[in-house]
Amino acid sequence: MSLRNNGRLSRRELLKALSMCAAGSATLGPLLTGCRDGLNTPAALEQLGGVRQARLDGKPRFLIVVGAVGGASIIDSMLAVRASEAGANAAKLNTFADSQVQHVDGSPFRAVKVDSPQLGSIPVPVKTDQLPFLRKYKDCMLVATSVGTSVNHVIAQKRSLTGNAAWRGRTLQECVALQYGAGFPIPNVNMGNAGFSERGTDNTLPAHCYGEVVANPSLWPLGLDGMKGIKDLPSRDVVALARGTRNTLDAQSVFGQTFDDAAALKLWNEQRTVGQSALEVQDLINRLNVLPDQPPKTPLSEYGLSNSPDGERLRTVFPNYMTDPVEGQAALAFLLLKNRVSVTVTLGPSFNMAVTPSYQVTNPPLAFDFSHNDHRSIQAFMWSRLMDTIDKLIVLLKSEPFDSSGESLWDRSLIYMATEFGRTRNRTDGATEMFGTGHDLNNGFMLLSPMLRGNTVLGGVDPLTTLTYGFDPRTGAPERGKLTSNETDIFSGILTALGVDTSGSGMSDASAFLRT
Repeated sequence: MSLRNNGRLSRRELLKALSMCAAGSATLGPLLTGCRDGLNTPAALEQLGGVRQARLDGKPRFLIVVGAVGGASIIDSMLAVRASEAGANAAKLNTFADSQVQHVDGSPFRAVKVDSPQLGSIPVPVKTDQLPFLRKYKDCMLVATSVGTSVNHVIAQKRSLTGNAAWRGRTLQECVALQYGAGFPIPNVNMGNAGFSERGTDNTLPAHCYGEVVANPSLWPLGLDGMKGIKDLPSRDVVALARGTRNTLDAQSVFGQTFDDAAALKLWNEQRTVGQSALEVQDLINRLNVLPDQPPKTPLSEYGLSNSPDGERLRTVFPNYMTDPVEGQAALAFLLLKNRVSVTVTLGPSFNMAVTPSYQVTNPPLAFDFSHNDHRSIQAFMWSRLMDTIDKLIVLLKSEPFDSSGESLWDRSLIYMATEFGRTRNRTDGATEMFGTGHDLNNGFMLLSPMLRGNTVLGGVDPLTTLTYGFDPRTGAPERGKLTSNETDIFSGILTALGVDTSGSGMSDASAFLRT
C-alpha cells in the first residue's frame, strides 16, 4: 500500500483497507503495510488528521462497556434508600438499615455496606463496602436514572446498547468505531455475553465498525498471526506464495465462480488478501499476549513467541486472568487501548459460575440475576466485583500517557456499566437476606469519565416507593413525574460525552451529561 497526498491514505486506499481482518475477522481498520506499529502508536496519533478521526480535536476517544449481566440494581448502590426515609412501607420495600447506607462527603451518591453469612445458597460469606470506590471516583461519576422497555435479558441488553434503536439500530460501540476507529487495526472488540455481544441492525456501516467477538481473552491473541507460533514453518515468502496460489484456485473453483459477485465472499477474499498480512505485521500475537513464558505449561520461546511488555504487571493486577473471565477481559481491554488496537472494548461477567483454583467464587451462577434467590447478598457481591475490576482498569489507564499533550488514556475514556433492567422493589416484610426479586423496567446506569459531568445524579429516587424518576436530558433538571422510557436519552448522552457527531440522527440534545 502506498502513501500519497503528503503521507495520507487516498480515499480508494482507505476504503480498501477498511475491510481488513485476520482469522475470519470482519472488523479491522486500515494499517500501513511495512510499518510494525502502523497508525496505532501514541506518537502517530498526533498525525492522524488525514484519516477520519475525532470531530473535536483530531484525536480519538475510547468507550469501555461493562455488561452487568442479570440486572444491576441502582438502588443497591449509589441511589440506596434508608429505612428511615421510606415511611410506613420501609420494611416491605428494598430499603436498607440506616447504618448500611453511608454518606459520601460532598456528593449526592450513597455507598452501601453489606455483611452476609452466605452468597445466596452458596456458603461463602459476603462482606462489601462501596464507600472507598465512591470516594475515589465520585468526581468523574454520573448516575442517570432510566426506564427500559423490556424485561427479557437479551432484548434489554441489546437495547441498553442501541438506545432501543435510537439511531438506525446502531450500537454505542459501532458509533464510536465509526467516529474514531478508521485508523485502528480492530476498532471494536467485544468480549461481552448474550445481547451485549450482538451487533446492531444498521447494515450500511463499514465492516470495521462491527464488533469482533472474543470468547477467550487470554488465548485470542494467539490467533492473530497465521504463521508465528508454528514450528518448522517455511519462510514467510513461501507461505505468501502458497496463500496466493490458494486464492487463485479458490477463485477458479465452481463455488468461487458461482458466488463471485456475493458481497460476503468479496469481503472474505479481501480480508484474506489484503487484511491478513497487514494485521500480521502489527505483531499483535505478542503485543497483546498476557501469558508468561513458562515451560512446559506455556513455552512461548520454544515456538518463537513472546508476551506483552505489560504482561508481568497485568498478571499482578489480575492474578486470576486465566480462570476469571472478567479479569482476563480487563487485562486484554487495557492492552487493546494502550496499543491503539481498538477504540471500544466490551467486557463483563456471564451467567456461568466462576471459581479460582484456590476455590474462591468470583462469579455466582446467573451473575446479578441470582437475585431471584437472594437479592441483597448477590447485588452486593456483584457490585463489589465489577467496581473492583473497574477500579483496577482505571488505575492502569491513568498510568498510560495518551500522547505528548500530558493527557492520560483515562482522560479520553468513558466507562458505561450497562445492564438490562432493575429489580422489583418488594421484599418479605422485614427480611434482610434470602429474599428474592424479579425484573423491573425502573433502574439507572453508572457512568465514569473525566469527560462527564461528574458527581452528578440525573433524575432521582422517590424514597416512599424506591422507584427512580427522570430528568431533562438537555438541562439535567429532575422531572419527578417522568416515568416513561428514556433509553434514547442515555444513548445520546454517552455519545455526546464522547464527542461523536450525531448530526442526522434525530436524537434530542443530551448536553446534561457533558462536563462544562
